[in-house]
Amino acid sequence: MNKKEISYYTNAEEETKKLGETLSPLLKRGDVCTLLGTLGAGKTTFVNGIAKGLGIKENVLSPTFNIMKCYFEGSLPLYHIDAYRLEDQMIDIGLDEAIEGDGVTFIEWPMFIAPLIPTDHLEIELQKGESSQRRKIYFRSFGARSAEIISKLEEAMHGKFSI
Repeated sequence: MNKKEISYYTNAEEETKKLGETLSPLLKRGDVCTLLGTLGAGKTTFVNGIAKGLGIKENVLSPTFNIMKCYFEGSLPLYHIDAYRLEDQMIDIGLDEAIEGDGVTFIEWPMFIAPLIPTDHLEIELQKGESSQRRKIYFRSFGARSAEIISKLEEAMHGKFSI
């Protein structure tokens, strides 16, 4: 398995969005990214940046109560899943169809639907920093495709944020 890890610091919500926006053109149909972090770590903020980079004009809201939100008007469909409320109840609501679908999928609280996560996925962990706006964002690969994404992100990010 190709294992690769990088991390970046962001110092404001807009920087966190910009990092997501930088990642978005590197993604292809079928890519799955898991999002780790405590409540308020910036997971949905990051996905807002992804949406912007995909050309989605709609503001991305947390799918906590909906479980999944879909955005179709960008260059790729974006599926944003929050599995927090599922708590290992593998409810058949079509999440597997979105994950295996024609767009890119971002999954918050992936541990609650672990059997649905593909082996090759990109793990993104957001950690709160010393200030309320500072974040350390880790990118970890779990396979060849996700390692390729990280390599391309390193090239795209060269000199943009502190490592």
